[in-house]
Amino acid sequence: MTAAKAKTQVTAPRNTLRDKIVPPMFDAQALARAEAALQVLSVEFDSWMAQEVERIAAARAAARATGYAEPELAAVYACAHDIKGLGATYDYPLATLIAGSLCKLVETPAARARAQARPDIVDAHIDAIRAAYAAGVKTREHPVGRELLALLQVQVAALTLDLPASDLG
Repeated sequence: MTAAKAKTQVTAPRNTLRDKIVPPMFDAQALARAEAALQVLSVEFDSWMAQEVERIAAARAAARATGYAEPELAAVYACAHDIKGLGATYDYPLATLIAGSLCKLVETPAARARAQARPDIVDAHIDAIRAAYAAGVKTREHPVGRELLALLQVQVAALTLDLPASDLG
């Protein structure tokens, strides 16, 4: 650089995001109390999960009775969505994953129309949730849970993409 050229200093703009972040709503003690309360409630998790399994089985029975009509499949979706949200909390993360797959299968009217053509896939999801709960298979690390989830996801992907399941593996 020659002496005639002026030196310029480049500075990064000030990070104002840090100034705008609100302090956390809960302190460590509040979180510890919440976790302790959840631990006390955990003795109820199995019975609450049993109720969710019964609800989705009843929704499936209603769907079967109507030939898997739109409103009944929407009710199946609502039950699956609840399990998707609660399964891991109730210490059944595999049920959460299976219910998530079922939600994907029936979450929109177009998806429900495709599912009407293959109600066996809807049934397989619900049966998998029921069987996992009954057998105490709680995680995808369990070999049966892993295989079950993989098979269901392949079926949903095939139906969603309008492909034979054998094409997906």
